[in-house]
Amino acid sequence: MVLFGGVSAEHEVSCVTAAHVLRALDPERYDLVPVAVTTEGRWVLSEDTARALAEGSAALPPSLATEGPSLDPLPTVGPAATGDQVVVFPLIHGPLGEDGTVQGLLELADVPYVGAGVLGSAVCMDKAMAKAIAGAAGLRQPRYLAARDIDVDPAFVRKVANDLGFPVFVKPANLGSSVGITKANDLGQLEVALATALAYDEWVLVEEAVLGREIEVAVLGNARPRASVPGEIRPSHEFYDYADKYGGDGAELLIPAPLTPEATEEVRSLALAAYGALRCDGLGRVDFFYEEDGRGFLLNEVNTLPGFTPNSMYPALWAASGVSYPDLVDELVRLAVERHEHRRGHGRPQPVVDPP
Repeated sequence: MVLFGGVSAEHEVSCVTAAHVLRALDPERYDLVPVAVTTEGRWVLSEDTARALAEGSAALPPSLATEGPSLDPLPTVGPAATGDQVVVFPLIHGPLGEDGTVQGLLELADVPYVGAGVLGSAVCMDKAMAKAIAGAAGLRQPRYLAARDIDVDPAFVRKVANDLGFPVFVKPANLGSSVGITKANDLGQLEVALATALAYDEWVLVEEAVLGREIEVAVLGNARPRASVPGEIRPSHEFYDYADKYGGDGAELLIPAPLTPEATEEVRSLALAAYGALRCDGLGRVDFFYEEDGRGFLLNEVNTLPGFTPNSMYPALWAASGVSYPDLVDELVRLAVERHEHRRGHGRPQPVVDPP
């Protein structure tokens, strides 16, 4: 079951990603069920997508529709009455999808699903909490301040100016795809940037602007994950924004990143450390800033549902590491089943399922 759409500002990104994943899944191995979540939060069977799949994956449009008959979420994702193995591939970016909420539903339904569990998803979605945990694990990061909306007042603005200086980047704490991020160069721009970020979330994160290279590593696996070759992003704008990520003619992606062998191994090791500290499973893209003549590698963030079109950094890094896009999707399904069975072996109660 491929679950896509969602209520966040990343709805359309999810619909595009789902089309690519469905094309990569082998219909000889899988019975594919496309389930969409509309921007209003309704769960629907995407009938247009199902009809296109019946004609072959080439018939799928670039972006999937989120229209169809309404569904009840919990029974929809539950184990099939036929006894077939159900695996859910949640491709809903952002809040109410990538933040542990859908993962909690899937735990209640007792079905395997791709990606991090409830805790890892929730922590990595909340950038402020993730930074607190990463700091406790000893991982170097840029300087930052975080605040709830009711505490964003003139005193907080002065604290940002005094403690971090300018320029800074202002972000909603719980969002992805660079939505709602603004660079502020002075007090006036900072106040506007804070208002922009708080339009998306009640928590805001303010970070120092780091003059460093942007290095990313893809991680794959559960208890014993492995790291890809690192890649480097050279943005076409002041930072790696939404247009760069999804506009098609934006940032330059260098794979592998032009790093020394020693720096390559260091950043891969740091990516695995961050992945473990933040309780990730399945997949994650770990992003760093690299100050070559300063603090070295600084952890920026960990994405538990990174961009996943074939041209996105995460699949591209694995392609350069010897794992094709279809093989990557298959491996993620296998890891979902592996994790589910492993957790069942640790005293997890088995659900009582009424006979059909």
